[in-house]
Amino acid sequence: MSDQADVLILLEGTYPYVRGGVSSWVHQMIRGLPEYKFELLFIGGSRKHYGELQYELPDNVTDLKIHYLEDAWKLYKGTRNDGPRDRFEESENYHEVLRRGGDESGCVIQKLMGLVVEDDPAITHRDFLFSRASWDSIVNSYETLCNDPNFLNYFWTVRSIHAPIFLLAKIARQTKTPKIIHSISTGYAGLMGSMLKARNPDLEFILSEHGIYTKERKIDLSQADWISDGTSHLDVGLTEDAGYIRRLWISFYQQIGLMTYEQSKPIVSLYEGNRSRQIEDGAKADRTMVIPNGISLSQYGGAMDKRPSEVPMVVGFVGRVVPIKDVKTFIRAMRTIVSAIPTAEGWIIGPTEEDEEYAAECTALTEGLGLSENVKFLGFQSIPEMLPQLGLMALTSISEAQPLVMLEAYAAGVPCVATDVGSCRELIEGGSADGDRDLGPAGAVTSIANPEQTANACIELLTNTDKWHAAQQAGLNRVKTYYTEQLMFDRYRELYREAGVWPA
Repeated sequence: MSDQADVLILLEGTYPYVRGGVSSWVHQMIRGLPEYKFELLFIGGSRKHYGELQYELPDNVTDLKIHYLEDAWKLYKGTRNDGPRDRFEESENYHEVLRRGGDESGCVIQKLMGLVVEDDPAITHRDFLFSRASWDSIVNSYETLCNDPNFLNYFWTVRSIHAPIFLLAKIARQTKTPKIIHSISTGYAGLMGSMLKARNPDLEFILSEHGIYTKERKIDLSQADWISDGTSHLDVGLTEDAGYIRRLWISFYQQIGLMTYEQSKPIVSLYEGNRSRQIEDGAKADRTMVIPNGISLSQYGGAMDKRPSEVPMVVGFVGRVVPIKDVKTFIRAMRTIVSAIPTAEGWIIGPTEEDEEYAAECTALTEGLGLSENVKFLGFQSIPEMLPQLGLMALTSISEAQPLVMLEAYAAGVPCVATDVGSCRELIEGGSADGDRDLGPAGAVTSIANPEQTANACIELLTNTDKWHAAQQAGLNRVKTYYTEQLMFDRYRELYREAGVWPA
């Protein structure tokens, strides 16, 4: 791992340490473009959340650099100083513009970033953590803006939000300028890309979003119990009802998302719905484009031959056992399915390590509903080997982008039942491409957190052979026509060439 890379891929909490749809896509892309050399920069929260590599890095990965945000607190020992009071006042003025919103926001964000990313930053990490000017700025903001009676909540929130920014700025100053930056999300990876772009304005910066990061963080933050403002489990659309601390976190992720949109071009989404959301969140429409996921059809070439002659009474859930996938709705749906089809089984195929507490709750729910013999937690498995054994794929997520597992299911002849999130309706009923909707539905769409509707859709498909076979054929035709990996590789290869990087 020493050669100069063509593309620096920026990653937050995913590849190569966590398995899942985004990580699978990154691995697929790197292997699918062997003529390019890639360097990886991974950003994680805490070391304790990441163990061994979950993927063997392809030969065209020249380097992997790993950074943890928890190190933002470990760089310096406390040394009090007065700090650059005028710079902190300048920062407060910029923050006031951001609070007002409007067309100035993008420009002001870049000015704020300029205070920390230069070789001789106007405000240093040490200044922020230990200076009197920083303390006075925080106290003034609390007294002026915050209605939370607990000053310590506000103080540590401000420090927790800002300290990683200084760490990332230091990393940006130490990172050798690549030929292309390619971030796989906004968030901290996008922030790193924005910092590198700010230091090197001629640098090409490509953004690919699978899910909309700011939307997903908003969901997480609306339900986060670690925010002590008495307003957890809010409806994610009612941020005006949230406490000040919760809104502060949400605003932070919105602003760094906007910063990433300001600095990157093109801004890639997986489907038209997410492209529209990016524009709504501040991306310039003429910078946005859609490149769908694609899969290797050859990997599933023999899947149909492995399928039993009859429809298996097995409903598969493929994904991480985490709250955003709403595995509990799948389990509750299985209770109704088993009542109608006593031999039916539900296979939960995916890792349980990411949120062990939630996984334990899912296991307890399975036992409590009397489903221990019918619902099986299989952990990580080879998806191509498992899919031919399924009668249906069911996704009960409360947020998705364009799930690769649905495309894989289609290629293996498995119809899908999925919640109406992300591009799931488009994948099942057809999108805007010519002839797509004419192929017919490849399953059924259900509403979020509705186990009864999910169960009824599964029962109908499993017990109606004609409808099941029609859905199977629609899925096979759809994936073969619109969602091959070669189409995806060609589009990204074109983007890299348009950015001026041609393989040696």
